[in-house]
Amino acid sequence: MSDETMRIGFLPLVDAALPILAHELGFAEAQGLKLELVRDMTWATVRDRLLYGHTDAAHMVAPLAIATALGRGRPAVPMAVPFVLGLNGNAVTFSTALADAVGLGETLGDPVTIGAALKQVAGERRLRFGVVHRYSSHNYMLRYWLAGVGIQPDVDLDIIVTSPPFAADALAAGEVDGICVGEPWNSIAVDRGVGRIALATSQIWRRGVEKVLALRSAVADERRDAVLRLIRALHTAAAHFVDPANAEANAAILARSGYLDSSVDSILRAITDRLRLTLGGEPVHYPDFMFQYREAANFPWRSQAAWLYAQMTRWDGIAYSDAGAATAAEVFRPDLYREALSGSDAPLPGASSKLEGGLDAPVGVGSVQGRLTLGADRFFDGRSFDPEDIDGYLASLP
Repeated sequence: MSDETMRIGFLPLVDAALPILAHELGFAEAQGLKLELVRDMTWATVRDRLLYGHTDAAHMVAPLAIATALGRGRPAVPMAVPFVLGLNGNAVTFSTALADAVGLGETLGDPVTIGAALKQVAGERRLRFGVVHRYSSHNYMLRYWLAGVGIQPDVDLDIIVTSPPFAADALAAGEVDGICVGEPWNSIAVDRGVGRIALATSQIWRRGVEKVLALRSAVADERRDAVLRLIRALHTAAAHFVDPANAEANAAILARSGYLDSSVDSILRAITDRLRLTLGGEPVHYPDFMFQYREAANFPWRSQAAWLYAQMTRWDGIAYSDAGAATAAEVFRPDLYREALSGSDAPLPGASSKLEGGLDAPVGVGSVQGRLTLGADRFFDGRSFDPEDIDGYLASLP
């Protein structure tokens, strides 16, 4: 099998691990692929490279792929997401001044309790939070939490965009009072003494969809065989990533200057679900902070895309439409995932959509291959999301 080249854009984040490891550890090569990884600093640049053919695929925030397909802010381009690169892995970090004002402790607090304290501070002075892109899970997770504790985004406080590598700088400069960003940038803010971690986003939604592998639909169609091989390489990388025996070596690879250009320790903490919340503090273990591989975590559930569309509708102030919901859901391509991994040891869900946020405990679900158990996936406010009734869901929100 001769090597076929695929260029993949990424941002320096821990959840870019799978394409990096697939390249560095030979998983892509074993599938007859040569990966060229293209590092960028903003999600807008990652998207533009992809759309203009400078890259073939990208590590991308999931809502941005959906917004691109819907034509939000630019001409619509059909998109395909055949693989989820990870669930969760983000945190909300307050400036040290805000952390003191809300009385953050030495452990991860309760979202409702922290929210109540934050609401009081927000009533006394105008706060500003930074997220990594308007169309990012960070933006929607932050807004979902704020609205759920009685703080109106854009009314009671401001939310602006700051690129992940500059999020700690924005805190240090006093440009923002808080950030919602992926690792290692929360840990870097803590290690620099300019921030304290308030919440993991997995406390807001236990199994929240995060980064995805995104392609233009035309590329997914024209290079279908290469895409299937890439999915297999990423799946192998995910199995390697979750093995604790590989954590230190993986962190060392990701820390290299061409990738995250960060300390091995900050990356290792994220990989092993440990967060140092305050400068000099002992890392706190939070299980499933960054969720990978298990429970078919890399499967592109169309219901996850539908939840993101619901939040997009909610915060863009654009009316819900059945056509828009269908376009959003169809960006996620479980058919490609199943085709790539059919005949492997990967459990393959029988359904392509499910109730999101409905599980308090692990439960076995139907599969077309292997045995599949899904774990608790609750939202912090106890709501669940039915992708068959998005309009009703939106009407029920605060």
